[in-house]
Amino acid sequence: MAERQDRAAPDAVLTRIGQVVMLHHAGDRAEARHRLLGLWAEIGEHGDPLHRCTLAHYLADTQDDPEDELAWDLRALTAAEEVAGDRVGAHEGSLAVRALYPSLQLNLAADYARLGRPDAARTHLHRARGAARTLADDRYGEGVRAAIRRLEIRLDEDGTPEGRWPPGRRS
Repeated sequence: MAERQDRAAPDAVLTRIGQVVMLHHAGDRAEARHRLLGLWAEIGEHGDPLHRCTLAHYLADTQDDPEDELAWDLRALTAAEEVAGDRVGAHEGSLAVRALYPSLQLNLAADYARLGRPDAARTHLHRARGAARTLADDRYGEGVRAAIRRLEIRLDEDGTPEGRWPPGRRS
């Protein structure tokens, strides 16, 4: 009985991450970055990979420097790849990462494009497009697919996107 209650209980870390993301979306980027870094310090480099993936994914959006943004996005992808091995019995964690995977790849493509590395951008864009096939035809799935198309157009036009994309405008 207690085991069933644990599975049904909300994940407190993911809830806390969600609360900080709302702060970021409300416009307080610096405070959101500060709080997300505090959560990162709590869970650590070896914490639950789903938590690290989610946290790093959102931490990337709060960065001012494109290299820092790339570093956080790479951490998110590394943690996502660990989820399958570390959460074999945790179906929910695998589903959450599978839904995030196209966005993780898209964000890496955008990072590389901003850094003037169009070949790396195209590689991750190709992976994002492939992974997006598993997304539902809902608002999130359509948003990710639309962002993939926009980046494809920008890369095709210039080889790299013009200027830096506005922070927080990723999927």
